[in-house]
Amino acid sequence: MRAAVLEEHGEPLAVRDVDYPDPGPDQVVVETEACGICRSDWHAWQGDWSWIGAGVPEGQILGHEPAGVVSAVGEDVETLEEGDRVAVPFHLGDGTCTHCRDGRANNCETVLPLGLSEYAPGAFAEAFPVREADFNCVKLPDEVDFAEMAGLGCRFMTAYHALADRADLRPGDWVAVHGCGGVGLSAIHIAQALGAHPIAIDVLDSKLERATELGAVETINGAEVDSAPQAVKAITDGGADVSIDALGIAETCQNSVNSLGTRGSHVQVGLTTGEEQGQIDLPVDIMTMQEIDFHGSFGMPLVRYEELFRLIAQGTLEPSKIIGQTLSLEEAPETLASMDDYETVGIPVITEF
Repeated sequence: MRAAVLEEHGEPLAVRDVDYPDPGPDQVVVETEACGICRSDWHAWQGDWSWIGAGVPEGQILGHEPAGVVSAVGEDVETLEEGDRVAVPFHLGDGTCTHCRDGRANNCETVLPLGLSEYAPGAFAEAFPVREADFNCVKLPDEVDFAEMAGLGCRFMTAYHALADRADLRPGDWVAVHGCGGVGLSAIHIAQALGAHPIAIDVLDSKLERATELGAVETINGAEVDSAPQAVKAITDGGADVSIDALGIAETCQNSVNSLGTRGSHVQVGLTTGEEQGQIDLPVDIMTMQEIDFHGSFGMPLVRYEELFRLIAQGTLEPSKIIGQTLSLEEAPETLASMDDYETVGIPVITEF
């Protein structure tokens, strides 16, 4: 089968033939119908995250936002069969640890990130295996198509968990979104759909225009103002209720925290680059005196998919609006490399394998 393989960090992915996977006893093999290209794939391609022990090895098949059809079933799998339409979260849990049993599989003690671990080959391929398939595969409702699910697969569900669960977003809240890539645009759309007032902050007008289309009530071009936090505070008359760093660089993280009003909530979604290596200076005294909360947010618990699917069926959420372009597997290397300059608008999705 064909797959896009990381042969050397920073060099174009190689699209080449690899062996078709065989399922282990607890696994299924999923034939990929669609897979998003995410900034996390870019981080892995660059060789980031060694500072947290999560560096991605050369030889890895990337891709962690898939949807597809079960093509082979391991002998111990009980709830899936060939032909099932499924979504697969990027955080593959073991199904047995304390967090998995408590409904927080995104915090699994032995999590394997799909496409980002040598033990979990990814979905930039015609097919890929899924560990503990009974636990990790989510059957896809007929009303959600494959490309739409790929758009949901990491960035949209991460933004939903960040706002609805971690920040406890309420109607009427002001939400500042720093960085309008795929996860940032998803946060804009979700915040607006849940009755909040999203403000989009980026340095590219093309992304701010897309944010406006998705429901941003105000936009700020960070390259054209002296202080993005002060611009947010002027719009909100004192500071945002919720602010998200959807990029993961020092500037956006600090701007996000400094955009908040008293008792506001910052949510960190973006993971850092080799520049920060996980360490960012923050205004701790101000955070203490203003009782500002700092939340991390990673993926979304599997138990939340049902609510997300229900909101999509109702038309409240429309993840298809976040899709920027559809492309072939052969175009994936160039598209991934274009993220060096933040050129992609919305979520690019591979639909031709």
